[in-house]
Amino acid sequence: MRTSIAAVSDQPGLAPLVAEWLVEAFAYPGSRSVADMTALILTPPVGPEETFVLFEQNRPVGTASLAAQDLASRPDLTPWLAGVFVHPAFRRRGYATALVRRAEEFAMAASLPALWLYTWTAEPLYARLGWHRVGLEQNRGSEVVLMKRSLADE
Repeated sequence: MRTSIAAVSDQPGLAPLVAEWLVEAFAYPGSRSVADMTALILTPPVGPEETFVLFEQNRPVGTASLAAQDLASRPDLTPWLAGVFVHPAFRRRGYATALVRRAEEFAMAASLPALWLYTWTAEPLYARLGWHRVGLEQNRGSEVVLMKRSLADE
């Protein structure tokens, strides 16, 4: 399948779809609405931030972001790989890997030494991609795995 990845900053019309995906996949009581998430995605960046959308045959099917903050319990860590999502009908095709790699490339181009993420379900995926478990953290009353990807040697 022919795929491509675009930055939302280049195609801001994608922001509402990305927001819908993120709210659907990651919502919790008190989380942002689709409208609030859309506004957040379109907010001018604080440092090297970007949201990417992967297309299969010109159809948007997944997203990932580089964000200044993502885990409230760790405001000391930045930047973050956040909101990695592939539409269920398009999973198991390597699209999450492509999105993660695109975010890493963006971070390396910005001369960032490392990225952070947290996950409760995808530690094996990230470990295969060179991310390392740093420890466990609390996020809204649940335990999550904190991971780091060093970029300095890439």
